[in-house]
Amino acid sequence: MKCWIAGVAVLGAGLPGWTAGEAALAGTAPWCMGDVVPPPPALLPPTERRRTSPAVRLALAVAAEATAGIEDRAALETVFASSNGDGAVVGGILEALHDPAGIALSPTQFHNSVHNSAAGYWHIAVGSTAPSISLGGHDGSFATGLLAAVMAVATRGTSVLLCAYDLPLPVPLAAVRPTGPGFATALVLRPEPVAGAMARLSLRHVAEPAPAAPPSDALDALAEGNPAARALPLLRALAARRLARIGLPLTADTHLALELDPC
Repeated sequence: MKCWIAGVAVLGAGLPGWTAGEAALAGTAPWCMGDVVPPPPALLPPTERRRTSPAVRLALAVAAEATAGIEDRAALETVFASSNGDGAVVGGILEALHDPAGIALSPTQFHNSVHNSAAGYWHIAVGSTAPSISLGGHDGSFATGLLAAVMAVATRGTSVLLCAYDLPLPVPLAAVRPTGPGFATALVLRPEPVAGAMARLSLRHVAEPAPAAPPSDALDALAEGNPAARALPLLRALAARRLARIGLPLTADTHLALELDPC
């Protein structure tokens, strides 16, 4: 299957956006660890904006950056992929359920706890009624989302916004699911080359484990710690504008074979 990458975004530790982080990703500037501060989503009305959680703001930040300048935002189908979902909200609900005083659950917290909350806010923000999928796949969540998005592009000839995001879980959940610093990325995938397209992406599903690739630098280590950051090998090749073949783990026994060909 193949598609064209027509938009890209990133927000993570030391990567405050694609434009600001492109040189570090390409290896032409040093990368330094930094805080991840998701901005308020300017596309949402004030009432909805106040209800968003950090996880939703993280997802919407990269979705907005990747689609900046695209006139048909509302026509894009979407795939939102996250391993942890909104862990802080879920943790807060669990704390409330176990509180001896019987603290009432907040309706806002409850509707933010569902796995498609980020997708819902995005579609409200851009006025979209296009199809949307929200999914998780443990450590392979980015690969699972990429597979779903490319399949939609290849089989239906549609354009898709893929957004992958993950934040660390709160205690005590963090003890059983450690997650590195927050990270999010988004790609706009098109069925045909368009003006400004960055690269052609080809994808195959392979029923074998991914080739072993030990971390070679700090950015590789960052990719190991956060499921959404597993996108970094693809993002680094895209930033460097180089032809690349990448084995992206999907499950313990399968992987995606990617080939990136810059335009």
